[in-house]
Amino acid sequence: MTTRAGFVALIGEPNAGKSTLLNRMVGAKVSIVTHKVQTTRARIRGVAMAGEAQIIFVDTPGLFRPRRRLDRAMVAAAWGGAADAEVIVLLIEAHRGLTEGAKAIVEGLTERVPKGTPVALAINKIDKVKAEGLLALTHEMNEAYPFAKTFMISAERGYGVEDLRDWLAAEMPEGPWLYPEDQIADLPMRMIAAEITREKLTLRLHEELPYQLTVETENWEDRKDGSTRIDQLIYVARDGHKGIILGKGGETIKGISTAARAELSEFLGHTVHLFLQVKVRENWLDEAERYSEMGLDFRDGD
Repeated sequence: MTTRAGFVALIGEPNAGKSTLLNRMVGAKVSIVTHKVQTTRARIRGVAMAGEAQIIFVDTPGLFRPRRRLDRAMVAAAWGGAADAEVIVLLIEAHRGLTEGAKAIVEGLTERVPKGTPVALAINKIDKVKAEGLLALTHEMNEAYPFAKTFMISAERGYGVEDLRDWLAAEMPEGPWLYPEDQIADLPMRMIAAEITREKLTLRLHEELPYQLTVETENWEDRKDGSTRIDQLIYVARDGHKGIILGKGGETIKGISTAARAELSEFLGHTVHLFLQVKVRENWLDEAERYSEMGLDFRDGD
């Protein structure tokens, strides 16, 4: 039996569907999926098995024009993940086509990716476009960059995902598996738990606030009765933000806690007792420690 293993970087604009594709490939929820942009901060690795091959996915933050320190650290993490991978998959949305953002990423591929690294193009959300439109887009993209292969997929519905996975498996170098067969992600459980809560916050709150907060798992206790107690801190930059998260009579935080607890219980396969606290830390966006908790390098934001 010849085993294979290697890293695949998923890159693309925010909201292109990278997290959905990762979750579909791995067959479990390891990366948060929301309708808000810039939700993936850390380079979450999901592990997919395809025959004798182990494909380790690096789900990079969406590539966009950075404005703040956190943005710059996220973009640096994305390109860092791409440069270290055996194969890169660029994900674009069929109905949006070759946007300004996608053009900038293609330029980045030319400048930042080591020569000889195969880059596949995955055109996502193909159910939103007619066949002739897809053909025109395929031609346009391949004129812009010499992609090793082009795939038409729907990450949400699973269409075309298996073909992509099989091709990636064949591209992985021969060698021993890097993770146990039953492991789906190399993120510590504390970080996955924080990501799940952050997803629920993102879904409940208005546009700007999610980018001004972060969640950290402060305490994790596996109890004798088989349940787990998880204490988490939600850091916000302003007093007003704290009030919004708590909501009238604590209703908003209660709803967020209930949703996060239900998903954590399902993910872990047993009862979870979740306790959330909201703390105001005006300068958390400038604290190196907060970045480490998110798996980002503080210095990349300089």
